[in-house]
Amino acid sequence: MGAGWAGDSAYIERRPGRTTFSARPDPGPPPLPTKSDRHTAILDLIDTRAVASQEELRRLLRQRGWDVTQSTLSRDVHELRLARLPTADGVRYSRSDGRGREDAGPTLDALLPQLVTAVDGVGELLVIRTPPGSAQTVAKALDAHPPSGVVGTIAGDDTILVVCRSAIARERLARRIRALAGKAPVV
Repeated sequence: MGAGWAGDSAYIERRPGRTTFSARPDPGPPPLPTKSDRHTAILDLIDTRAVASQEELRRLLRQRGWDVTQSTLSRDVHELRLARLPTADGVRYSRSDGRGREDAGPTLDALLPQLVTAVDGVGELLVIRTPPGSAQTVAKALDAHPPSGVVGTIAGDDTILVVCRSAIARERLARRIRALAGKAPVV
């Protein structure tokens, strides 16, 4: 009495008075990689090396077996909330949540010239405009080291609302952000 595989595809089971043959179940094709797998690969790449452009990221993904279109990669970058940030070695993609490499936490001095497109405000409210997908990055940097007089920030995709304690604090912050960003004051 016994059972076992006969070759690669047949299983034989022997019992007194009876022998059973069965085929090995076909495992089927390997599972297709998922969007989550692709996102993990993208995050791994930007966490382990400086990636300056989507085309470079596409090339690196292709080397890992991922053949993605530019539009798919663009959506992935947006969904992962990646931002192109200036570093000592040039511009590179980074997580906007600040996780990853040690130098992934950029300062306002580094971010604002690249990511602030407009600054305006009224009363105690300051509105900062950024390119699409960059507001979270700038707001996180503001929240990491809040300027005096700031109550808090709310960030969308390309707009940040900064609530200040007074109109004077708002004007002081607006001047500082415009100076760091290299933007002329709104007249």
